[in-house]
Amino acid sequence: MVSARTFLISLAAVTCAFAQTEQRLASNSFTPSQAPKPESAPVKLTPEQRGDVYMARKMFREAIDSYRDGPQNAAVTWNKIGIAYHQLGDFGAARRNYEKAIKTDKKYADAVNNLGTVYYAEKKYRTAISRYRHALDMKPEAASFWSNLGTAYYSRGKFPEMTKAYEKALSLDPDVFEHRGVVGTELQDRTVADRARYHYEMARMYAKTGKNELALQYLRKSLEEGLKDKAKMTSAPEFAALRDTPEFQELLTLQPRVL
Repeated sequence: MVSARTFLISLAAVTCAFAQTEQRLASNSFTPSQAPKPESAPVKLTPEQRGDVYMARKMFREAIDSYRDGPQNAAVTWNKIGIAYHQLGDFGAARRNYEKAIKTDKKYADAVNNLGTVYYAEKKYRTAISRYRHALDMKPEAASFWSNLGTAYYSRGKFPEMTKAYEKALSLDPDVFEHRGVVGTELQDRTVADRARYHYEMARMYAKTGKNELALQYLRKSLEEGLKDKAKMTSAPEFAALRDTPEFQELLTLQPRVL
């Protein structure tokens, strides 16, 4: 049987040893700034992701090469190659790749829409409208498709149809007409011949939907592009709520740019 004195000596020894161990561990511990950090593995991008990076940098030929390293049976691959060629102005190559995407997936609405933008660029507005409508049959909630349809109607002089399509686009995405950039799978084309009239029609649409600040911005753009008939601004019912504002009155004093 262990005596009380022997027990106390053993307990003291254990306590001392424990304290020495704690002190040794404390002296060897790291502060947060000194602690070694695990090395993070380099992020390996897929061919599609690399292509998207190149597209964001507007390095379209490099993007094409990257996308071609991706799956050849994926509709999105051919569609994105088409977009890259489109940005380079090679509409023939863009069309061929959009058609490959559609052949791979007949229900791929983005490629159908993008094919419409090729026909639009070639001023084949009827065919473009047909493609946009077909894309909308498959993807009716795509604001950019409605925007493209409205622009094609505008280029054919069908302003009521344009307004209706644009209002639908705006109801789906309030910022649809302010988007910029080329990364993604849907193309949105706003290239028009008569920019003064186009911006005026945009101003009317924004005023009609209560977006007065944007309406004034587009009215200014319209005047800067050469709109000469200011009577339209003062008589159009859409601008009734704006006519007495200082901003609108200031616009009336601007001289249209001579083109």
